[in-house]
Amino acid sequence: MRRRGLLAGIAGGALWPLLSNAQQRDPARRIGVVQDYEPADPEGRVQIGAFRDELHRLGWDIPIEQRSGAVDAEQVRGVAAEIMALRPDAVLGAGGTIVAALQRASRTIPIVFVNVTDPVGGGLVASLAKPGGNTTGFTQFEFGISAKWLELLKELAPSLTQVAVIRDPAARSGGGQLGAIQVAASALRVEVRPIDPRVSEEIERGLLELSRDARVGLIVTTSRLARLHRELIIGLAARYRMPAIYPFRVFADGGGLMCYGPNSIEPYRRAAGYVDQILKGKKPGELPVQAPTKYELVVNLKTAKALGLAVPPTLLARADDIIE
Repeated sequence: MRRRGLLAGIAGGALWPLLSNAQQRDPARRIGVVQDYEPADPEGRVQIGAFRDELHRLGWDIPIEQRSGAVDAEQVRGVAAEIMALRPDAVLGAGGTIVAALQRASRTIPIVFVNVTDPVGGGLVASLAKPGGNTTGFTQFEFGISAKWLELLKELAPSLTQVAVIRDPAARSGGGQLGAIQVAASALRVEVRPIDPRVSEEIERGLLELSRDARVGLIVTTSRLARLHRELIIGLAARYRMPAIYPFRVFADGGGLMCYGPNSIEPYRRAAGYVDQILKGKKPGELPVQAPTKYELVVNLKTAKALGLAVPPTLLARADDIIE
């Protein structure tokens, strides 16, 4: 591959970095990427763009084989096998279901994950400090954040007596997220009503049934299903006038009432750093699994006004961003 930014007149003392960077552009090497966003989804494109940009910043200019849009288990297995058959030098996998399929396809090709909530409980790594095997990466959050969703929603809409929880029944983290919400619900005297849809029509049926009570709110947990159907979910919450909280900013930017969770782009940049180390010879099992460095609270005042909700000043003061 061509070197970018090669300057003429390099002094003898700079020769070693030049050789090192030249090795990083070996055209025989490649990286695989598997995520569940549809190829045209702007959020998924921004995430992969951040990964590519960071790789370039670190000096890598090698081909990336990307597969997107895998939803059901059979599709995920097929895509994982297809990527691993290409024998990439490392693979970036988004989400526990995808990473598990990648592991089944190969126990030797290095895997770096993002958007995994409980990699130890899900059996993806031996421990956070010493993952072992061929896999490491970056978690989304710990389960206590799920309780925070209900606390924030109740603070914004104190009249709530029930909360619908949309989760993916196939997601490895679904039970832990729901459990944390149920513990908080007991203290706040809120009834939890899980919705476990397998297709988009079941999301609408579940919310329609609960919308007959004006004191129902909505929590959307982290899952492939929620990411793929976020526009539908945001639209239904508006139609049925349900105060709702979401796990990522992209929901609030799209018209959702409120979000609380980690930055969804930063893990891709950090994953590029791990891929860089792996390509230089580091074993993934020696790289510790890392947690998010920051959580952000975003409130959409336009949506709050449409729902007739007055956002408490104390909540606004804690918000990292306010959409007006």
